[in-house]
Amino acid sequence: MLQTLAQKHILLGISGGIAAYKSADLVRRLKERGADVRVILTDAAQHFITPLTLQAVSGNPVSTSLLDPAAEAAMGHIELAKWADIVLIAPASADIIARMAHGLANDLLTTCVLATAAPVAVAPAMNQQMYKNIATQHNLATLKAHNFYIYGPGVGEQACGDVGSGRMLEPLELVSALEKHFSAEQQLNNIKITITAGPTREAIDPVRYISNHSSGKMGFALAQAAAAMGAQVTLISGPVQLATPAGVTRIDVTTAEQMLEAALAQATQNDIFIGCAAVADYRVAQVASEKMKKTASDSIELKLVKNPDIIAAVAALTVQRPFTVGFAAETQNVVQYAKDKLTRKKLDLICANDVSGTELGFNSDHNAVTLVWQHGEQALPAQPKADLAKAIMQHIYAQFSAN
Repeated sequence: MLQTLAQKHILLGISGGIAAYKSADLVRRLKERGADVRVILTDAAQHFITPLTLQAVSGNPVSTSLLDPAAEAAMGHIELAKWADIVLIAPASADIIARMAHGLANDLLTTCVLATAAPVAVAPAMNQQMYKNIATQHNLATLKAHNFYIYGPGVGEQACGDVGSGRMLEPLELVSALEKHFSAEQQLNNIKITITAGPTREAIDPVRYISNHSSGKMGFALAQAAAAMGAQVTLISGPVQLATPAGVTRIDVTTAEQMLEAALAQATQNDIFIGCAAVADYRVAQVASEKMKKTASDSIELKLVKNPDIIAAVAALTVQRPFTVGFAAETQNVVQYAKDKLTRKKLDLICANDVSGTELGFNSDHNAVTLVWQHGEQALPAQPKADLAKAIMQHIYAQFSAN
């Protein structure tokens, strides 16, 4: 694993806190493993460690100001943001965490965080009571929901004499976390994956449609995780209000038939196909060409016909069939229904989740699933969808590799 950091560009942000004294050793450890490290110091951080010290150990100039005329003549903050393979903020004070959670850009470090397409990792470091404060916990949850990595904090005696959570992880622990990140990032290199996400909309007339409550968040999180692991990802999305993850090719569709057409066009060109979309089971047999007007009757009858079964169609391919993964959103007997669907649709793996409650699943930022395959199953507990997506992709990769 020592080679995973070789030639990686690591932008280290240091905010104000006593743990900043560990940053010089962190830079040294990263350099030992072949990483190229550049450092941004906040104003508060310079009260704990000097730019000269960090320049000496990193071998690169240290950046401290957003308004440095020499650096900004070449748009220095944008160049730093583009240069990074990952941004690590260690120590990350309660203040910098709060500012990042709210999208502020009032210094060089927070501006680079907003301007980078690279993943951002945060190593919290603060008094144990500040860490437990509901505002800090809310801010950390926001960062997690925005796909930030949170490393730590550790538990132990603090500089103020308190004991509890809030210590920054030790330099070697942070190095290990970065090594694991880049090791995972390389797992899906050269693997092509198509993922469907979101709902479909089936028109009734020009202004009305049949759909469901899917937000697309789980499918988009899977696309984000797969791309971060090095895969070439195509995302076929129904109508959602979500930004396309970095490095992902997106195809927008509306109806189930459009999604089927796109899925079959992509499936044979890919190694893995993941059907995460909540496809409407039925569509209106005859779509009205004009808006349907209310009548004196208290009821209206619509004739519905079945939509195509997209995941089953992909699984049934006989030439260049991809490893096929389905999702089963159920309200009861979740695992048993998933096993039945796995067999009936001839899938390689299925992710079953309970959507009977409002705290998980549709429109929530959290989810829990049970993965089921021919010879086993694995429950993944409730967690943010971004974290769950990474765990799901790890299991998919393991089963794909075993086939």
